[in-house]
Amino acid sequence: MSLSDVSKGDHVSFGKDISIGTNVKVWNLVYVGNKCKIGNNVTIGSLSHIDYDVVIGNNTIIEGSVYISPKCRIGSNVFIGPAAVLTNDPYPPSGNLEGVNIKDNAVIGARSVIKAGVTIGSNSVVAMGAIVTKDVADNVVVVGAPAKVVYSRDEYDKKQSDWKRK
Repeated sequence: MSLSDVSKGDHVSFGKDISIGTNVKVWNLVYVGNKCKIGNNVTIGSLSHIDYDVVIGNNTIIEGSVYISPKCRIGSNVFIGPAAVLTNDPYPPSGNLEGVNIKDNAVIGARSVIKAGVTIGSNSVVAMGAIVTKDVADNVVVVGAPAKVVYSRDEYDKKQSDWKRK
């Protein structure tokens, strides 16, 4: 798809050598760096910064004011809440960059911070404000600083379902 076909707000900047799928929406004041690959049906919220060499899968929602550092890999059906930060240098400024890897169907809460090199497992949830310094297994919910497992994704889904019925 051509960049001119992307639904975008004001002051959106795209780097070079970008691949973008269909039905992509990019809101106001967003930067997408060089060599990024963005899948189909992706939404990127206002004031977000997607640095170079980032891959984003299909059906992913990135809320506003999110920072995604170079070399991050984000799966499909991922939700990243407002002001989340994915870092890329575990001991700055080392110059030895390593991205974050977020697997399919993960949820990243608002204002969470994920350390460089960490993998967030499939179907896992990082709670709002969590600071993730170690890999997160599949199908778990982590909270706190540093983030620790508190329950399963099944329990999270039940809590979400109960909340929706209120």
